[in-house]
Amino acid sequence: MTPALRALFQDYAESHQHPMNRLTHKVAIPLIVFHVVAMLDWVHLFTVGGVAVTLGMVGVAAAMAWYLRMSVKLALLMAVCFALCFPLARMTPWPVVVAIAVGGWLVQLAGHAVWEKKSPAFLTNMLQALVGPIFFLACLTGDWRDGQTDVAVGAGR
Repeated sequence: MTPALRALFQDYAESHQHPMNRLTHKVAIPLIVFHVVAMLDWVHLFTVGGVAVTLGMVGVAAAMAWYLRMSVKLALLMAVCFALCFPLARMTPWPVVVAIAVGGWLVQLAGHAVWEKKSPAFLTNMLQALVGPIFFLACLTGDWRDGQTDVAVGAGR
């Protein structure tokens, strides 16, 4: 994990101190990632060798390029998550994707409005929209722990 990613994680963690807000995000972020990939996958850009290239594919490729620069391990895990989104999205009826979008955002925004009492981090730094998914993946894998400070991060990460 690069020092830049650790710094972004620290900023993100500062906006997500309340345990209930963190819990809402652990539910909402996967839903939001899924719906964003699904909706972007609806936009066909062009066809290469009989395969339709979608805005979802381009968006995921761009996100993956950034994630790979930040942490190869976490990027590879994110790639698996993204890869699962595409077939699931294509099997999910559009009204369900829209309901997931509304539900995911309501849960996440409730975490900030009700418990955190602070606006979402991406409103001050749009890059934080990419940080959220990899942050919670890092928490899940143990690469980042709640309350962790930069000093506590091992040099090998």
